[in-house]
Amino acid sequence: MRNFTFKRQLLFVMFMLLGCLSIQAADEGLITKQITIKLDKAGTLPNRISSSKRYLITNLKIVGEVNGKDLRLIREMAGCDFYMKKTDGKLSILDLSDAKIVKSTDSYVWDGGDQNGSNDELGYSVFKGCSVLTSVTIPSSVTSIGGSAFEGCSGLTSVTIPSSVTEIGGAAFKGCSGLTSVTIPSSVTSIGGSTFSGCSGLTSLTLPSGVTWIGGATFSGCSGLTSVTIPSSVTSIERSAFEGCSGLTNLTIPSSVTSIERSAFKGCSGLTSLIIPSSVTSIGSYVFENCSGLTSITIPSSVTEIGGAAFKGCSSLVNLYYKIDEKIETYLSKGHPFIPVECGIEYYLNDKKITSVVIPSTITELGKYAFQNCRDLTSVYVSWSVPNSVNSASSAFSGVDISKITLYVPQGTETDYFLADVWGDFGKIVEFDATGIDKVTTSNDTKELSRYSVNGQRLAAPTKGLNIVKYSDGSVKKVVVQ
Repeated sequence: MRNFTFKRQLLFVMFMLLGCLSIQAADEGLITKQITIKLDKAGTLPNRISSSKRYLITNLKIVGEVNGKDLRLIREMAGCDFYMKKTDGKLSILDLSDAKIVKSTDSYVWDGGDQNGSNDELGYSVFKGCSVLTSVTIPSSVTSIGGSAFEGCSGLTSVTIPSSVTEIGGAAFKGCSGLTSVTIPSSVTSIGGSTFSGCSGLTSLTLPSGVTWIGGATFSGCSGLTSVTIPSSVTSIERSAFEGCSGLTNLTIPSSVTSIERSAFKGCSGLTSLIIPSSVTSIGSYVFENCSGLTSITIPSSVTEIGGAAFKGCSSLVNLYYKIDEKIETYLSKGHPFIPVECGIEYYLNDKKITSVVIPSTITELGKYAFQNCRDLTSVYVSWSVPNSVNSASSAFSGVDISKITLYVPQGTETDYFLADVWGDFGKIVEFDATGIDKVTTSNDTKELSRYSVNGQRLAAPTKGLNIVKYSDGSVKKVVVQ
């Protein structure tokens, strides 16, 4: 029994050795030098390469016109046949720089239907599933790269896109996990959705200045992407554009962008800070969901819509800065979106952090969520002789502990405000002379020369309430001292 077992083991080892020798023999038969074939007529490539050599060529250059019939053979040589079935092809380097693609009735792949391509187009799914390919040089005459052209080419590490290309179709490089870098020429103006989805090896990318939008899921799953340059021509970042880009640490959104759509940066856990430009008017749902590394973000008051769960899972977010980019009167008079964050919000006007709010008499109703979660607010000045709308006041200071805030009201109205809903909940109510409150401004001040009370009395130091200040630039302003 022992001898029998030993013989079985010996036979097994011998078979393994023979298998290895067979593989080695096959590998030794590979044609590794570049094979250059000049075609006088499109569709003749199958006649130029014998069936015994097709699966041995690793480096091929084509000169002349090629059509669907030629591309079908090239696919087979690159490891994937007409029906997306795996072949024994070993073609890894393909140079089509001196080739010209022409349309024909011959199809090169079945992908839900026959694909024939068009003149000067690297057609739809032309090399889809060709995982053996490592390097491709696209013909210099090609103007369009079709959708899914290289989808699933997991071995692709290098692709040369000529300056003739103006359009890259959706999912063109989807799943090309071996692609570490790609240069997109300035001629490109359109990049479809999911173009680089799943390109986990891609580390950096610069988009050309002609691109106007980043399509849905364009870079989704690009976990190795650390930086991307977005040109100032881009106006929209579409749904899930950068979802799952966990390695992304550096991102600048240009001032041309007006909308950031649903889940655009979902799962970008490497992002630590982000400034949203004042051009943006809407932020979609789940945009920053699970951005666990995000510690600070700046949102402009131009944003009129923020979708639900926009900051869900942002466990490290401690600083949210809200910049008021318009006159305070304009800001106070309009409604604002609710910002779904657990942290407090710091408000800035003219680059100064707001700790005191002066509400002009011209404001008849405070805008919704005007100062929600404002953690630095210590005083509010009003000039209404009769307490204003309770509902607007309540929503304006949503999330603010107004019991810790001092409310300054016109002389003779303290009781009215004390008895009013919401206003009476302020921690302290103080009467003051509200004369000239409508002219109070907030600005970056130059050197102060002198200071006076609203009654014209010279002040040696800032005094609580309204102060008249004369500055070195000749300006005279009324400021509020808390």
